[in-house]
Amino acid sequence: MLVRNETADDRAAVADVHRSAFAPMTPPGRTEPVEVVLVEALRLCGAWIDELSFVAEDDDGAVVAHICLTRATVGDVPALALGPLGVRADVQARGTGSALMLASLGAADALGEPLVALLGHKDYYPRFGFVPAADLGVTPDVAEWAGDSFMVRTLGAYRPELRGEFRYPSPFYLL
Repeated sequence: MLVRNETADDRAAVADVHRSAFAPMTPPGRTEPVEVVLVEALRLCGAWIDELSFVAEDDDGAVVAHICLTRATVGDVPALALGPLGVRADVQARGTGSALMLASLGAADALGEPLVALLGHKDYYPRFGFVPAADLGVTPDVAEWAGDSFMVRTLGAYRPELRGEFRYPSPFYLL
């Protein structure tokens, strides 16, 4: 497996990854999983950060997974939103998602980012250092997102006074 930055040539493969990974969760009446549409919307909204979008390739060079971190805020302080993270259905549970998580968190840290937030499975993300956001005084701006599934991971530039309302990039609110 090779983890590398996504390129423009990977866009169709990235959509296929999310299509495969999230097909079982496609809402009734939709033809695409929300994550496929979300990635495209994030690319266009100004929150996209090329250096924080990664793919994983298998030994044959096929893209089998994708992750992106995009610009968000805590109050008026820049922060990052994680997601989506998708691994093609036929290669899940082999460590590919973990490799992408570690690569993206390391890159975000190297860029001097303070924290990453996400809405995700409370039993999966703590292994990467994510904790309930409320423990650090970070709250989502949508009340329904509050709880153990809204988590943050601090990075090297984090300071304890970074507290307040977290705001995702605009496409997260449109889907």
